[in-house]
Amino acid sequence: MWTNKAGNDGSALFLFISNILKLAGTIASLYALVQFIMAGYTYITAAGDPKMMERAWAMIWQSMLGLLIIGVSFTLAAVVGKLTGLDPLNPIINAP
Repeated sequence: MWTNKAGNDGSALFLFISNILKLAGTIASLYALVQFIMAGYTYITAAGDPKMMERAWAMIWQSMLGLLIIGVSFTLAAVVGKLTGLDPLNPIINAP
């Protein structure tokens, strides 16, 4: 059953932003996964070339940093949700 939780108190904007945050987190996570795979392939095919190995490790660290930022953003959204009384990680989508 669909319910309407977006009232006149501005919560609709908060729900919209939480949906955008979820979408961005999903896209960023998929991008990080692709970067990990590409970094692994670069590392394997480096054949001992220090420049290529350094490039692969840089890709791995950048992907790990990106995943850390994603995790922190979801944690921050949960904290803001607790402080405001809204549920930013599980918004209710309105349907006709």
